[in-house]
Amino acid sequence: MSSIEFDFLHKQIADWRRLVTKCLFLLMFLLMLGMQPAFAGINDDLYDGNMFVVYAGNGSLVPSKFTLAQSLAEHKPTVLAFYLDDSKDCKQYAIVISRIQEFYGRAAEIIPISVDTFLPKKTYEPTEPGYYYSGGVPQIVVFNQSGEVVFNKKGQVPYEEIDDKLREVFDLLPRTESVQLKRRSFNEFSSELAK
Repeated sequence: MSSIEFDFLHKQIADWRRLVTKCLFLLMFLLMLGMQPAFAGINDDLYDGNMFVVYAGNGSLVPSKFTLAQSLAEHKPTVLAFYLDDSKDCKQYAIVISRIQEFYGRAAEIIPISVDTFLPKKTYEPTEPGYYYSGGVPQIVVFNQSGEVVFNKKGQVPYEEIDDKLREVFDLLPRTESVQLKRRSFNEFSSELAK
């Protein structure tokens, strides 16, 4: 191969590389133009991560240490909290579920259940969370030590209603006659992450 042929071939390869580089940059630019920025927050139904970590400051809730079957077998009071990470109602309610864990987390089993994780079945056993799910989120179900459902409500149920029922389960004085419960840990809503 002569030096003229070598120079010509080298120039062709260099031209081809420049063309490929320009095409890749153009493709990346076009892809970036078509991408929507991810703007999720507490007031929308967009997914932005584990809602307990983002909105309740408490990542220890998911996944739970015990299953419902294990908790019922040990005769431990249990709170099922049905939720979806991409539901604004659930995101806003995450702090209430975290607050339940603050006060009752050592004495009761708090089990958050993402309804997205249910396997479709025609029927569920009473030891499976799907048995108690009524089709809406958020939903709270409280079991006493005998495994009986003593509270089952959908929607953003006030913490005080759940607290009243858990006080009955643990045979505590009503809130109006009791000293204030002490917190186990400090959980706080991070408003900076929720913008």
